[in-house]
Amino acid sequence: MTLGDKLRSLRIIEGSLRGFNRPMTQSEVVAAMKKELGRGLSQAYLSQIESGARPHMTNTSRELLARFFRVYPGFLVDDPAGYSRELQSELRTADVTVDSWLYSGADQFASDTQLERALLSIAEVPDSRAALLLLGEILRTPGLADRLSEVLQPRPLTGSGHPPPSSSRN
Repeated sequence: MTLGDKLRSLRIIEGSLRGFNRPMTQSEVVAAMKKELGRGLSQAYLSQIESGARPHMTNTSRELLARFFRVYPGFLVDDPAGYSRELQSELRTADVTVDSWLYSGADQFASDTQLERALLSIAEVPDSRAALLLLGEILRTPGLADRLSEVLQPRPLTGSGHPPPSSSRN
């Protein structure tokens, strides 16, 4: 969102808060600033900022506008490219979707307790998306899944585990 977009939005909100049921005009903002703060900006200056003709403003102007609209002064700048106002990033949204899918899968395979437990274990990892990507890489690496299976799930030994007794006794 550009600085101009933010100022237009603030004029809409301020108009509603003041009971106008419409956005405040730039002239109304200028007059209200002078009345309430004792000083303000010109309507032409405000117009240039909103239109983008003046992409930056002075620190004094930013402070005045921030005080008038009751926002943090750092809000009154253009947002960086790719910035999202959403509380969740796209990756976090993907994580939530993956977690939902894993929990749903666990429910569907409740009769297979090992599979259910595996799906729940992945869903409960803080970054389940990364866990699934890691699993994919393990499966793509020749022999790694078999070796990990041997290490993580050793086969039980048959017999006592001791070598057989020698046939000749001394």
